[in-house]
Amino acid sequence: MAQAAQQRTGEAADRAREAAVEAALGRLGLDAKTRLLSGQDMWSLPPLPEIGLPSLVMSDGPIGVRGVHWTADDPSVALPSPTALAATWDPGLARRAGVLLAQEARRKHVHVLLAPTVNLHRSPLGGRHFEAYSEDPFLTGRIGAAYVTGVQSGGVGTTVKHFVANDAETDRFTVNNVVSDRALRELYLAPFEAIVENARPWGVMTAYNSVNGPTMTEHRHLVNEVLRGEWGFDGFNVSDWTAARSTVGAVEGGLDVAMPGPRTVYGEALARAVRDGDVAESAVDDAVRNVLRLAARVGLLEGAEPVVSEPPAPVDGEALAREIARRSFVLARNEGALPLPGGHRVALLGAAARDARVLGGGSATVFPAHVVSPLDGLTAALPEGTLTYAVGADPNEELAVADKGFALRAVCRDAHGTVIGTGTAPNGHIQWMGDDLPEGVSHDALHSVELTGTFTPRESGPHTFGTRGLGAFTLTVDGQVRYDDVASTDTDDPFISFFGAPVERARVELTAGRAYEVSLRHTVTFPEDAPMKVVTFTLVHQEPRRDPEELIAEAVEAARAADTAVVVVATTERVESEGFDRRDLRLPGRQDDLVRAVAAANPNTVVVVNSGSPVELPWREEVAAVLLGWFPGQEGGAALADVLTGAHEPGGRLPTTWGSLQDAPVTRVTPADGELHYTEDVFIGYRAWEKEGRTPSYAFGHGLGYTDWTYESVEVAGSTATVRLRNSGERTGREVVQVYLAPVDPDPARPARWLAGFATVRAAPGESAEAVVELPRRAFEVWDTTTGAWRLVKGSYEVQAGRSLADRRVHTIIEA
Repeated sequence: MAQAAQQRTGEAADRAREAAVEAALGRLGLDAKTRLLSGQDMWSLPPLPEIGLPSLVMSDGPIGVRGVHWTADDPSVALPSPTALAATWDPGLARRAGVLLAQEARRKHVHVLLAPTVNLHRSPLGGRHFEAYSEDPFLTGRIGAAYVTGVQSGGVGTTVKHFVANDAETDRFTVNNVVSDRALRELYLAPFEAIVENARPWGVMTAYNSVNGPTMTEHRHLVNEVLRGEWGFDGFNVSDWTAARSTVGAVEGGLDVAMPGPRTVYGEALARAVRDGDVAESAVDDAVRNVLRLAARVGLLEGAEPVVSEPPAPVDGEALAREIARRSFVLARNEGALPLPGGHRVALLGAAARDARVLGGGSATVFPAHVVSPLDGLTAALPEGTLTYAVGADPNEELAVADKGFALRAVCRDAHGTVIGTGTAPNGHIQWMGDDLPEGVSHDALHSVELTGTFTPRESGPHTFGTRGLGAFTLTVDGQVRYDDVASTDTDDPFISFFGAPVERARVELTAGRAYEVSLRHTVTFPEDAPMKVVTFTLVHQEPRRDPEELIAEAVEAARAADTAVVVVATTERVESEGFDRRDLRLPGRQDDLVRAVAAANPNTVVVVNSGSPVELPWREEVAAVLLGWFPGQEGGAALADVLTGAHEPGGRLPTTWGSLQDAPVTRVTPADGELHYTEDVFIGYRAWEKEGRTPSYAFGHGLGYTDWTYESVEVAGSTATVRLRNSGERTGREVVQVYLAPVDPDPARPARWLAGFATVRAAPGESAEAVVELPRRAFEVWDTTTGAWRLVKGSYEVQAGRSLADRRVHTIIEA
């Protein structure tokens, strides 16, 4: 009764908001309506005072809320990567993450979070792999729906992205992805459909790429007929940034908002198209209605009650970031090395243990107020005098943003060299978008920006300095001009200044501990055809490069003198980032050599892998333990100490298959003649590994803990599977019970088995538990391309329950 009453109340509130939306729409003229559909700057829509509508602000996610300023001056809580969140296999934890992000959004006056990313891990080479959840559409849909529910419970909108088949970065602006209807429905559309059904998101972001011909910002079939028609999506549809190309094509294709502004295909161009008879004003009204509905839901539209009037209770961001990290760590191998025995002497090795790799590159970047590195975490957790550290090997083969040891500020000058304003520069990266300029500075007056200050090295030797970005640069170090020239590019990627490779400009011999004056002056230009005015460039730096053999030898000596060696290896921003795909799955630098040398010196070697997506681990059978730590967020080092010392159990299970590139069944991410054909059809991830009969390094769903589990039975009654199991180990633990469906009569057109459900249980030693898993009807269906509808495939199915795809413990047969 209470639930029915609550539903009626919600429906009444929806009707009231719709009435407010219609009233506001009726008071708007054509120019105001088309202006609302076009960004006024990088992150916001223009206000319409005539209807009591202030500016609606959007911000990048998905691991934090950056806000409208791309700077460390405006710090954000940085959660672990989406792959890490999915590795928890815990929708409840994902929902709590969403609640925290809504809290962060409200703190930063953000109304809509540009997240989550629910594209699939089609190929391990996908450069943005870390920003999506899984290779499996069901797991992706469950985690994504919980995340959306959590964010929107805080009164903040979400935009589920990137709709659809944006599964690689190569030629992402122009590629036409050719995908069968069945693969689209069963794989790539499935997470979006599940989230629309179960979380009712307030927004969707359409991708750069085309699918089977039309670009996604103009895809009438997938947006208007499927997303809005079949699924009943009633939120707003925003373009990926600069994705909208055609005024008529976009509005007829169901695109509501073109970002960023102020120069887009909407605004004045859309108003002109209506007056010229090329676009019906009713199409504009439909788009405006969707935007006003969003504004009403987040509490921006005058006269409309927001969906959430009282936000959830405050969340401790640091504590939650730490909990998600340790719950995400996947213990892939453990030959008795973990947890660390008390009092053990530990040698911590690897540059990534000191300079933590906690998030991926690109638009997912946020700036946490602090980062707990593995060295910080273990120093705090272990008894004094039991921990030693050595660099061993550095994965950073390229220059990185000037950060540690630099004290910089930004000085703005006009064409006469007169200072017109100054700004802070917490590191060597300047990114001012639209009107986000230092006080007193205007685009018309701005001629140059100088990053200036001091650098105090922590090591003596030849330091390398460089630049990232386009245009004229003058680099001065220790009173001498080291570079004075113009940087250009031959690519048409509009984000090359954001995500392009750093370029070495000078090497300078410096002494540790001494402060040196450093300056990088950049002459600013604003291309006339750019959608908005942006000032972006970076001072980059690299410490002296020591002999790699010498560094490894030092690490080996430290390992020999310790009871346990912990080696932290990692990828870098030039390996995993938005803007490009990976070339291979190898760890950069000499990290593989380091692991092998340390393992030969100390059989009790533990390797911690900090990467957002799969890397090859050629030494995995040579070490005592392998812990996959993803990009663990700002509290990653503290969470690592929790898990290594045994204060907490590593809780993660693989959301995607890990294996070598040579064995991976689906690897192609580079288009040919502008097209990328998904020739593998419905066989990606574990579906493809099983079809090809290949054995990965670690199977989908794999993950060990600090206790053992005995699976006793699985029974199915109706659509409910009940799995009984017992903690047969010596510690209290948590188990992720995974349920797979396998047709008894194999069909080569279908996978051998697929994930149908999962649940978690917790039990003390000797205690029994039951996992109750619902088996949805969709798990027994396929997309019938003849009828264009879902079809139940009747027959016998084996319901298999266990610890991973490759470790199925109990089973029973049912009829569908």
